[in-house]
Amino acid sequence: MKKKFKIKKGDIVEIMAGNDKGARGKVLKVYPSSRTIIVEGVKFIKRHTKASQSDPQGGIQEREAPIHISSVMLVCPNCGHPARIGYHFMEDGTKVRVCRKCNEMIES
Repeated sequence: MKKKFKIKKGDIVEIMAGNDKGARGKVLKVYPSSRTIIVEGVKFIKRHTKASQSDPQGGIQEREAPIHISSVMLVCPNCGHPARIGYHFMEDGTKVRVCRKCNEMIES
C-alpha cells in the first residue's frame, strides 16, 4: 500500500529533531514504505565502498542518510516559517496543500 505524504520531492523542510536540528534543506527523495526522506546536505554517513569497474578507487564516501518524516516540517514558501500543512479543495475540485499559519496555498 502506497502512503501519501504532505511533504513531496523538491520541498524545503526544516529538521525539528536530532543532531541536525534547525537545518533546512531540499527534499531529494521520498520513501513512502519506510516513511523516510532524504534531505540535501543533512545527516551525512560514511559508506565504505569496494573498488569496482565504475569506481576503481573505492574507499570511503560521504552521502545523505534517510530521516524519518516525523522529524521534519515543511517550510512555507509564502511566510518562510515551518508550518503544519492542511488541504483545501478548489472550485474546480482539485486538492491543494495549504499552510496552517498563513492560510496560503502551497504550489506542488
